[in-house]
Amino acid sequence: MTFQAENFSSVTPSQASTTLERTRREASADRGCASRGRFSVLGLTFNAIQIPDVIVEMRQWIARREACRYIAVTGMHGITEARHKEKFRQAIVEADLVVADGMSVVWIGRCRGHHLRRRVYGPELMLRFCKETVSAAYRHYLLGGAPGVPEQLANCLEKACPGITIVGTHSPPFRQSTPEEEAALIENINRAAPDVLWVGLGTPKQEMWMHRHRDKLRVPVMIGVGAAFDFLSLRKSQAPVWIRERGFEWLFRLTREPKRLWKRYLIGGFEFVFLVALELLGLRHFE
Repeated sequence: MTFQAENFSSVTPSQASTTLERTRREASADRGCASRGRFSVLGLTFNAIQIPDVIVEMRQWIARREACRYIAVTGMHGITEARHKEKFRQAIVEADLVVADGMSVVWIGRCRGHHLRRRVYGPELMLRFCKETVSAAYRHYLLGGAPGVPEQLANCLEKACPGITIVGTHSPPFRQSTPEEEAALIENINRAAPDVLWVGLGTPKQEMWMHRHRDKLRVPVMIGVGAAFDFLSLRKSQAPVWIRERGFEWLFRLTREPKRLWKRYLIGGFEFVFLVALELLGLRHFE
């Protein structure tokens, strides 16, 4: 299993400063039509922003430390799940940012008149934020993945981003956690005092977890990045960039895990395409 070499290049403080300035310029370039722009897909509202904008927003939240905010990184699967699970839908609706992790959502955003060059791909956002903010000495906590995965991810991030501060890791049980376990986890996270809590529990579990615990956590930023834990820890292989950028990552992942993903991508995918077609043609309105 091979990870792209550039993802593990060293970042010096001077390079980090230069990269941050580049991020600000890129965000500024997109911000005119993106940062405050929004569009709806089957009743869910997305922020029409790109990765540089998300990084700037996260840094501002950390600087202000006025509340515990969370970001939903959502695509086709999240949209269809929200149609069938009201609690999950509420978690998406009340997120501080909802960004398009999926080329199908990006294409719809473009149809709505927004200049979205690329998707907000969870693994890329996570790695890029960690690299570009090394000099800021942010504290990171990794929550999610199978046993051993968050620790492996921490090792990979430390190689990719020399100087990164990871203050905690936790792999929750696959079963429903008890109230005592949840309370102990919240206490552990608050004691570690991270600036960013990366949540890799998968959709819809991660968004519902963030929504449920946001008032108990003293963390400026939480963000659900799902499969990023497996991809960046090298536990699973990512689709090549050209496949991801052309909207065929779903097919790549389906061929790797057909038993787990066939229902999500074939049945859920058909439902999504059918309903979006009705919406774009003005034959049905979703709220």
